[in-house]
Amino acid sequence: MFVTPAYAQAAGGAAGAFTSFVPLILIFVIMYLLLIRPQQKKLKEHKAMVEALRRGDQIVTQGGIIGKVSKVKEDGEIEVEIAEGVRVRVVRSTVATVLVKSEPAAS
Repeated sequence: MFVTPAYAQAAGGAAGAFTSFVPLILIFVIMYLLLIRPQQKKLKEHKAMVEALRRGDQIVTQGGIIGKVSKVKEDGEIEVEIAEGVRVRVVRSTVATVLVKSEPAAS
């Protein structure tokens, strides 16, 4: 005659299961909008900047070295002149910013 606790707990059904996942889904959406999406946008902009490097650009590397691009190589490297007659090879992806963009040569 008495209702057992198992029957009382099962009263929620499928609607109760869905409502328990709503906060989890909401947290994922907020994480995507606040963290993942801006990071992907920043990565895309950095990739475009690195691909657009050319001779004469003044750059800053992630290590803090400021120099002028003297040669752009095909294997993911650039040659940077950091002082008169001093050139170093730098991996393209380590360029943090481009300070001065050189103008393309007139044809």
